[in-house]
Amino acid sequence: MVAFARALTAVTAVPAALAAISLSSSYSSSSSQSRSQFPSRVKFPLVSSLKSDLRRSNFGSPPAAVQMDSPATKSIPSDKDGDLPELITEFMVDMHCDGCVSAVKKKLDALEGIKSVDVDLSNQVVRVLGSLPVKTMLDALEQTGRNARLIGQGNPSEFLISAAVAEFKGPSIFGVVRFAQVNMELARIEANFSGLSPGKHAWSINEFGDLTRGAASTGKVFSPPDYLSEKPLGDLGTLDVLENGEAQFSVAKEKLKVAELIGRSVVVYGTEDKSDPGIAAAVVARSAGVGENYKKLCTCDGVTIWESS
Repeated sequence: MVAFARALTAVTAVPAALAAISLSSSYSSSSSQSRSQFPSRVKFPLVSSLKSDLRRSNFGSPPAAVQMDSPATKSIPSDKDGDLPELITEFMVDMHCDGCVSAVKKKLDALEGIKSVDVDLSNQVVRVLGSLPVKTMLDALEQTGRNARLIGQGNPSEFLISAAVAEFKGPSIFGVVRFAQVNMELARIEANFSGLSPGKHAWSINEFGDLTRGAASTGKVFSPPDYLSEKPLGDLGTLDVLENGEAQFSVAKEKLKVAELIGRSVVVYGTEDKSDPGIAAAVVARSAGVGENYKKLCTCDGVTIWESS
């Protein structure tokens, strides 16, 4: 009797198993058809070998498809300390022969943080892919005994506006602040100042570029409406000024879009307290991206236009 029951159970289990397999196969086929209705992600072609290197880097890889956060989606970003993300930077360098090219490449290749160096002798342009601050690379180029000037920075063909600059031209405080877009969600900020009193000075990106009353007419610290953080996006923290009045600053800042900064201002305060009146301000203006500033001489008077004071 027991043997008969076991046989009966085995016989009835076979159709059930077949039915389950059929149902699973049907579901899998249906799922595949359902997924095939959705388009695959758009892939953008590479524009150059340098850009290919940049896409493979840790920080500088734009997404395969452009993905924008929904207006209802808010996140709390943070600044990235340590090494800057890799970026393409172009310099105009006084070079006349292959020996000049060799000396420039050798000097830059010896720096830690440089990934590749490309030299265009005919245009006197040196294009560098790396994570070093602009000042470090400029100092290295000038150590070869050649004049060098920054002429472009950013990712080619990725952004309509990839770089911006704010220049402090005195009479007592001088400085340059550079912004460069790395990808859709990350920008580099580099700054050099002189003429400040030693100690800590707060500084920020403010809403307006109105300098009619100096820093007092630049408005509040800039922050987009959908930015969720206790600290405004334009709050750049503090500058640590040395005894000689000089300060350097570099950081990678998330959620910062260079195109949104044009026409605003950078303000430096007398202390760490941003409620105090600012002591200096400069308007943020668009700066040349990679490949946008190869013109060397002004046709009207012959003045070299890529030199900045």
